[in-house]
Amino acid sequence: MNLVLQGLDDCKARLERIAALTAPTNMTWLSERAVRCEGITFSPALRQTIEVAAHAAQLDATYMVGIRHLNEFKLVAMDMDSTFITIECIDEIADMQGLKPQVAAITEAAMRGELDFSASLTRRVALLEGLDASALERVYEERLRLSPGAEDMLKAVQAAGLKTLLVSGGFTFFTSRLKARMGLDYTHANELEIVDGKLTGKVIGGIVDADEKQRTVERVCAELGITPAQAIVMGDGANDLKMMGIAGLSVAFRAKPVVREQASVALNFVGLDGILPLLA
Repeated sequence: MNLVLQGLDDCKARLERIAALTAPTNMTWLSERAVRCEGITFSPALRQTIEVAAHAAQLDATYMVGIRHLNEFKLVAMDMDSTFITIECIDEIADMQGLKPQVAAITEAAMRGELDFSASLTRRVALLEGLDASALERVYEERLRLSPGAEDMLKAVQAAGLKTLLVSGGFTFFTSRLKARMGLDYTHANELEIVDGKLTGKVIGGIVDADEKQRTVERVCAELGITPAQAIVMGDGANDLKMMGIAGLSVAFRAKPVVREQASVALNFVGLDGILPLLA
C-alpha cells in the first residue's frame, strides 16, 4: 500500500513529519509539495491516525494500491460549479435579483444531498424570472474564477492526450464560454430560457441532474471508444456521485462530506492539479 501526501507552499517539514508516522519502506518525493510513502503497512487504526494528523497539518492524504499513471486514462470529466470554478453560478445570478441568501441556501442543501436536484433547480431558476439576461455576462466577467490548480491540471492532461468534458447542473452560458476559453472537448449543461432579453425563470429541455451527468460520461466514453474505467471524474456535490461512481478514478474536490466519503480521492487543501502527483 502507498500513501501520497501533499500540501500547499512551504509544507515539506509537515510532509516529512506525517510521512514518518507511516514507517514507509521507501519515500519518493514527487515535488517539493508531494511525497509518496511506499510499502506502508495498512491498518484502520493507522489510517485514522494519518488522516487526523494530515488534516490538522492541512495536508491531503490519499491511499493507493500500487502506482497509477496518467496514461492509464483517456478522459477527464469535471463538474463546473464549485469544482472547475470557484462559484455557484446560480447563486451569483440570484445576487443580481437580491436573492442570493435564499437561493444559496437551496443550493447548499441540494449539494449535500438533502433535496432532489431537479426540483431544487426548478425552484431556484423560477426565482430568476424577469432578470435582464445581461446579468449572466456580469457574473462571467466579474465573479467567475477558475479553481486553484485548474489551469495547470488542464494543461497537463491535455498534453498527455486526454480528452476533457465539463458536465454541469449549471448553465450553457458559462460552459460554452469556458469550452472556448480553455480548449475543452465536450460540455453539457442546462440552458436558461431567455425571451426579449429577460430570463423567464425556466430552463429549455430536460434538466442535467445526477442521472444525466452519468449518462453524459457514458455517452462521451462510448464516442471515444473507451470504458468509464478509463475516465477520471471530479465533483463536489451529491449530484456528482453517480458519474463519479462509474469512473476509474473519482476525485472529490473541496467537496461535501457525502462526496468525500465515497470518492477514490479527496482533495481538501491542494488545487485540482493535486491529481497529478497521484498519477506520476
